[in-house]
Amino acid sequence: MANAPKKKKKKKPHRFYDYSLLLSVVFLTVFGLIMIYSASSYRAQLMLGDAAYFVKRQGMIAAGSAVFMLIISKMDYHWFARFTWLGYGLSLGCMIATLLFGVKSHGKKRWLQIGSIQFQPTELVKISLILFLAVVISRMGLKINEFRNVRAIIIWCGVPALLITENNLSSGIITCGIVFVVLFVACKIKWPFFACAGAGIGLIAVSPYIGKALVAVRLLKPYQLDRITAWVDPTATDTGYQTLQGLYAIGSGGFFGRGLGQSLQKLGFVPEPQNDMIFSIICEELGLFGATLLILMFMFMIYRFMVIASNAPDLMGSLLVVGVMAHIGIQVILNVAVVTNTIPNTGVTLPFISYGGTSVLFLMLEMGMVLSVSNQIKLEG
Repeated sequence: MANAPKKKKKKKPHRFYDYSLLLSVVFLTVFGLIMIYSASSYRAQLMLGDAAYFVKRQGMIAAGSAVFMLIISKMDYHWFARFTWLGYGLSLGCMIATLLFGVKSHGKKRWLQIGSIQFQPTELVKISLILFLAVVISRMGLKINEFRNVRAIIIWCGVPALLITENNLSSGIITCGIVFVVLFVACKIKWPFFACAGAGIGLIAVSPYIGKALVAVRLLKPYQLDRITAWVDPTATDTGYQTLQGLYAIGSGGFFGRGLGQSLQKLGFVPEPQNDMIFSIICEELGLFGATLLILMFMFMIYRFMVIASNAPDLMGSLLVVGVMAHIGIQVILNVAVVTNTIPNTGVTLPFISYGGTSVLFLMLEMGMVLSVSNQIKLEG
């Protein structure tokens, strides 16, 4: 009796994992730790008696966050969908609690303290809204092109955005930007988005001339008007001091910079140089060459986001990546624009580079979700 033909075993599909994105995250995080030490060592030694105080705190949080990132990256991102409304409600509750019981920093309630843990709820809002948008829009499908559905999403996302803007205009702008980009990608009709973008740019352009009117109708606060005045002429008010010192740092760096650790502006001239203004220290120590390489690394990261989003298994995965891409891209653009005085000072950190435990934690969680989407991409053969 002839042997029956053996059935071919089905090969398990190979799954993709974006190691290029992972390496870029590691590079930016390590580079950030180096620059935090360089920028903060003088101030930390003078005020705290430990030159490595800030970098040690950031390093511990970054290491722990990286572990969470790797764990999340190996999970199926669809599992996160069940926490959509829980995350939305939790972030909204945290923002309300911050307005009522928040810890003041520089005159504004931006921090929430629970026991010994202190964090910025705005970072929780950003990641929660990214997940919310990805899940809700993917479930709507083609119905997202209906005006009433777009309006509903804007209302749902607008509530936490308004709560953020009350004490943190920069984070409010970033949150609105994330919603704008995700809806722009998801919706078929594009012209309303171009119109809104044009109106926003126009408002910024005329803000120095109508600033007092905006304060009168409570669209701006007096300190925000001072920042606009300092943007037009940094020497006009004391508010422009930080901007001027940052520009001095950038100008003195030249093409190749003074050398790592050789910044003069960090010696008490630039306030808290390890935070929002760290890009100016990078320009001073590494010059235009180093700053350009850093921006190119961020551009490479954005490129990897685009590759993953275009090859994602479904709409939810694609929009999840688009939301994270919008967050990183907008924040980098705003930080560089503020430091170079291209736009008014809004107090935006540079992702993975600036000092801030809450920021690096939630950025790593977002990277974990993006890597999770990449890990669900099936490769042929």
